[in-house]
Amino acid sequence: MTDGTTGGDDRIATVRLGGDGPEVGVQGLGCMGMSFAYGPSDADESRATLERALELGVTLYDTADAYGAGENERFLAPFFRAHRDEVVIATKFALSIPADDPTRRVIRNDPPYIREAVEASLRRLDVDVIDLYYMHRRDVNVPIEETVGTMAELVREGKVKHLGLSEVTGDELRAAQAVHPIAAVQSEWSLFSRDIEAGVVPAARELGVALVPYSPLGRGFLTGSFANADTDLTADDFRRQQPRFTGANAAANAALLEPVRAVAEAHGASPGQVALAWVQQRAQVHGLPVVPIPGTRRSSRVEENAAATRIALDEKDLARLEPIASQVAGDRYADMTFASAGRE
Repeated sequence: MTDGTTGGDDRIATVRLGGDGPEVGVQGLGCMGMSFAYGPSDADESRATLERALELGVTLYDTADAYGAGENERFLAPFFRAHRDEVVIATKFALSIPADDPTRRVIRNDPPYIREAVEASLRRLDVDVIDLYYMHRRDVNVPIEETVGTMAELVREGKVKHLGLSEVTGDELRAAQAVHPIAAVQSEWSLFSRDIEAGVVPAARELGVALVPYSPLGRGFLTGSFANADTDLTADDFRRQQPRFTGANAAANAALLEPVRAVAEAHGASPGQVALAWVQQRAQVHGLPVVPIPGTRRSSRVEENAAATRIALDEKDLARLEPIASQVAGDRYADMTFASAGRE
């Protein structure tokens, strides 16, 4: 049994992303919610969260140009400037926002757009180089070799250090790796979402690519912070658009949390810590680096999340948690073409 609290030397361990990727803390920080998608946020509290995360050894900070139409990158820029040599900046391109409809996202992987996007991100982040640059989503109308070829040019030009992909299939990862080394694949991976284990994870292990799970806490649902998006979250919260968090699906999925709570009680931990510990242990289960990026805007939650890296779930725990994903009601997105699962 492992205590889920922090104490003493509470800095987390480190791991390398890919064969020649950056060394980072074994847990990163998803920064999207600090200015986008999850309702109102407090800027001062978010800044304090960034600082506390760094104190705990969290060095991979994840953003994207589409988060708040660039506002998330702008918000993070002062923190990155103050700690440039201590942090690994990860941002993404591919979700273009039409000028006539800011609520839409158009997937673009074409070379001219990539070059336009990287220059805009560099300006907003106020840096000379991006440490880890992801293709956020896959445009199936553009050969991935062409997209990654353009990304590789950015590396040669010194605008980007390492390349990443998000929501790609195993075959797409292999095709990309043949063009240029890929440090990390970012995909949803949690007790509720395990579709990447069929093709993406084996390909990543084979190629020496790290996995960076986003939404490892099921967008907060696995922590018990909300039970139904329709009634518990503000009208502008992105989760109200996701099928598994609303209506009858939400009620069915809430019932699946019982074993998570039981394991948490046995470890003197929170349900969120158990969910994170499960994701962290995928590294040992599958034999590859795994660096989840739970998102939060609160220092206390960063402390709780970081402590989960020291919780070891035993075989009995894992057996209790194993059936959950197969019983989840509802898709990850209302339109699953936005994810890789439909292309596998």
